[in-house]
Amino acid sequence: MKIKAINGFKDILPEDIAIWRTIETVCRDIFARHAFREIRLPILEKTELFARSIGEATDIVEKEMYTFTDKKITMRPEATASLLRSFIEHGLHVSRPIQKLFTVGPMFRHERPQKGRLRQFHQIDAEVIGGSEPQIDAELMAMGQMMLNELGLDASLEINSLGCRECRPSFRSALVAFLDKSQDKLCDNCKRRSTTNPLRVLDCKKQSCRDLVADAPSILDHLCDECDTHFKQVQHYLDLFSVRYTLNHFMVRGLDYYCRTTFEFLTGDLGAQAAIGAGGRYDGLIEQLGGPPLPAVGFAMGIERLSLLLQNKADGVTPEPESDIFIAVLGERAEQTGSKLANALRAKGGRCGIDYSGRSLKAQMKIANRNRARLVLIIGEQELDKGEAILRDMQTQEQSSFTLKSNIAENCTELLKISANVLTTTEL
Repeated sequence: MKIKAINGFKDILPEDIAIWRTIETVCRDIFARHAFREIRLPILEKTELFARSIGEATDIVEKEMYTFTDKKITMRPEATASLLRSFIEHGLHVSRPIQKLFTVGPMFRHERPQKGRLRQFHQIDAEVIGGSEPQIDAELMAMGQMMLNELGLDASLEINSLGCRECRPSFRSALVAFLDKSQDKLCDNCKRRSTTNPLRVLDCKKQSCRDLVADAPSILDHLCDECDTHFKQVQHYLDLFSVRYTLNHFMVRGLDYYCRTTFEFLTGDLGAQAAIGAGGRYDGLIEQLGGPPLPAVGFAMGIERLSLLLQNKADGVTPEPESDIFIAVLGERAEQTGSKLANALRAKGGRCGIDYSGRSLKAQMKIANRNRARLVLIIGEQELDKGEAILRDMQTQEQSSFTLKSNIAENCTELLKISANVLTTTEL
């Protein structure tokens, strides 16, 4: 029997990499514009980290984590807790009062695999630690919108406030009283949540539960003065940054650590898997994990879902050439000259392909096409006797003679110059 990948774990094939690189390149460029710095985190953490941060009564901790129970370690289901553990452990707040950090990598949750939702999935995560101002919340959402815009993707932004430890208890009491009236009509999950984590009932995906909570109390009616002012300022700055949004008082997110601002970027192009990015503020979490009492806000975007959206675009993403120059060789002497030239070109930064199997010229041209090479340098025994080669432009099919000088460095310089001119002309 063939051994296949585990269900929910997917290979990212070479044909997919162009889209993934496009996503990461765009996002890294935008992070740089906003003065974010990269941090790289381990995949395994102590289980306690996620139980304390995400919440023991959440679906993630109760059902979805990959945990080695004998070692009490877990494969990270999300990035924020790991990033904050590192922030606290290394005292990063000492060097900079406000830290703007991002990380990219795989996360792991034992969910039922669906389109755009795998058990190993990849996220781009951004966090701002040390600032409580509403401008930071709005700027972070504007940055997320900028990423989607520059990827050419359409998404809507929905926002909400979850209040703070001062104003949330009154909302929780009102919500529990409301849910008690419909206990017998709730799904089994929501019956359990209504006592352990009642806010999560508002986020149930079952239509029967969604209908029941349509008239549930709104958290926005229970905000204290400080949270109300903060949320209004967030909206003011979103308007100032020309970021369009809608209010959604049912949005509670699946993690216990959120407070005040929460938000989601949604698309209608992925069926039920509508969220492509989400985040919010978590001002008390760092202190809860043993660090200083610093505020923080962040968000994450799913690379698989962004990739699916880009694949569905009419223009798509054009894969990069595997070779700028492909050297086709005919004969033993030509192979010796061509391989030496290919190695020298690569040493000078050129992307160069060559085939050593002795195939026909027609077969080698097919390989060059598959490599999406723009130029092919054809070297045969007769060309070597004349001290020249044939240079073919694969797009225009035009051919010209190329003089092979005895100095290989001069040949490389000339070929790289021609290649750069051809590629620049193509871009124009």
